[in-house]
Amino acid sequence: MRMMDRDPDGRTRPHTPDSPTEIPQVERTLQNPEPDLLHRCHFISTYSPQSPRPKSPWSRPDPYESPEDQDREYVGFATLPNQIFRKSVRKGFSFTLMVAGESGLGKSTLVNSLFLTDVYKDRTLLNAEERISKTVEITKHTIGFEEKGVKLKLTIVDTPGFGDAVNNTESWKPVVDFINCQFEQYFRDESGLDRKNIQDNRVHCCLYFISPYGHGPVDVEFMRALHKKVNLLPVLGKADCLTPLELSQKKKKIREEIERFGINIYQFPGCDSDEDDQELKDSVPFAVVASNILVQIKGRRVRGRAYPWGVVEVENPAHSDFLKLRNMLVRTHMQDLKDVMQETHYENYRSECIRNMTRLVVTEKKRLSLLM
Repeated sequence: MRMMDRDPDGRTRPHTPDSPTEIPQVERTLQNPEPDLLHRCHFISTYSPQSPRPKSPWSRPDPYESPEDQDREYVGFATLPNQIFRKSVRKGFSFTLMVAGESGLGKSTLVNSLFLTDVYKDRTLLNAEERISKTVEITKHTIGFEEKGVKLKLTIVDTPGFGDAVNNTESWKPVVDFINCQFEQYFRDESGLDRKNIQDNRVHCCLYFISPYGHGPVDVEFMRALHKKVNLLPVLGKADCLTPLELSQKKKKIREEIERFGINIYQFPGCDSDEDDQELKDSVPFAVVASNILVQIKGRRVRGRAYPWGVVEVENPAHSDFLKLRNMLVRTHMQDLKDVMQETHYENYRSECIRNMTRLVVTEKKRLSLLM
């Protein structure tokens, strides 16, 4: 029930935490009691204590924790981010990553290194003759993770056979068809009556591996075919095959050709600092070295590759862009990759579908009007 205050003239008003509460104090006289005690009352003004403020859930910082703010009115909508956080954690997260590129560039090893697991446990390796005669096929590997109470369902989409044939003309078509198929399935589910349990199998990001020994027309055709359908990130595989000077020149040449052919790769949103933003942009294409083997170096066990002249450390920023790629892909930009896919690439597909449907309806109406 809502508390009400009474004014001296008898009118009531809503009670607020900071408003003075008028408490009647009655003077009782035993010798000459009067029938109407209201004429013998006087009022004193006191402040009622504030109602206790709700505590921030999940031990999140309370925006009114400082003593200066404790007297302010606190409604509680500042806990909305925590409510969304709890709901998201309870529901879990999903992410679909596609890796593409010719064989032998370390795609599988990089994926295992990124997520510290063996995604390709049941995979059988083909010999050279089988790879040449085999057409491009799409394979999916789904694995669940849990880290500090946060669950992630990761789906890796692989493209074995891409770039391995003698004639690689239009070898990117199966990949484009797969992406369109996932868009179509999601569009149908979204347009249906039961939309409670829609499975999102759309590709959120594609890592395209470029050979350190040289790139050609197949790489350009693939990126031009996919850049409007998926978040595209070029990766320079086996970067330890190049000297620092060769690596710098290779990166510069790839960036120039990406711009020359009008290929739209994933654009990083603004970072907290201009230096971080520029550092990420200068890292494209990410020059990576991947390994699942622990090697001993100066008393430390690190993941890397041992050579007669030294050890290449996977997680050493001076040797590889692996840490930058993993931090960007998992720790800082995973949700943005999903948002860009939803708001840009999928919306373009959805708009095109609606336009085609509208065009068919108009054509059918014209045909029926001619028959009448």
